[in-house]
Amino acid sequence: MASAAFQRIREIIASQRMSADIEAMRRGIETTARPLPAGVTGEMVDANGVPCELQMPKGGSADAIVQYVHGGGYVAGSIASHRNLTGHLALSLGCPVLSVDYRLAPEHPHPAAVEDSVAVHRWLLDQGHSADRIAIAGDSAGGGLTVSTLMKLRDLGLPLPAAAVPISPWVDMAGTGESMVTRSDRDPMVSGPDIRRLAGVFVGPEGDLADPLASPLEGDLSGLPPLLIHVGDDEVLLSDSERLAHKASTSGVDVTLEVWPEMIHVWHSMAGLFPEADDGVARVAEYLSERLAV
Repeated sequence: MASAAFQRIREIIASQRMSADIEAMRRGIETTARPLPAGVTGEMVDANGVPCELQMPKGGSADAIVQYVHGGGYVAGSIASHRNLTGHLALSLGCPVLSVDYRLAPEHPHPAAVEDSVAVHRWLLDQGHSADRIAIAGDSAGGGLTVSTLMKLRDLGLPLPAAAVPISPWVDMAGTGESMVTRSDRDPMVSGPDIRRLAGVFVGPEGDLADPLASPLEGDLSGLPPLLIHVGDDEVLLSDSERLAHKASTSGVDVTLEVWPEMIHVWHSMAGLFPEADDGVARVAEYLSERLAV
């Protein structure tokens, strides 16, 4: 049974609904922003033209690093909105997190986000970071972008990260997963209509929802590094994670899929507010620690 603290927050979230107006959605997400946790400092850097914040835990190792791409439906979210999640991850893992402020739709539709994420990875390599000490992680749209980035890096012949962690990933722009129906009355944050509306904004009026770099579930997943996929059992995007794990596994990828009972979309973002969020971040850190030798 989930904690009482989680249940209270879930009720608050359920009392609100995602705005259909992009600017209102952006403002709403930014109101949830919290500062970096104590013990973590942030420094803005220019990574091949992409604004990023290097978040360093006190006493942490600089030999490994996590590139983090935030969620927000590809139209919202920022470094600020995700500092609580990324800062707690840096603190728990004991190495820096590079939080990426990639371009957003509709001003910059697909493939702007994946171009920016790839540019940041190139920058990390140019800075002397060894690929086997780099991981990529992201939540929601950023979870899908994590997979798209890996696919693009592979296709470009660039060194791949040691591992990746898509959290509640959105990998099917068409929104065809079974959980769009079976979890529709249980997900307090995201709905099928939300997914389909944002997908259209993301790819633009002339875009293709089946483009593998927009919908990684449509792409070739072979040759990708190990994946830890986290998803809540009450998410409409549950099927995205399940299908991603199945396709990646059958393509020869080392995949760990963890479905967390009762949890909602990107519960990790509320670290410090209820124990399941802290546990989610700690589990991601544990997984990455093993693969980055932190």
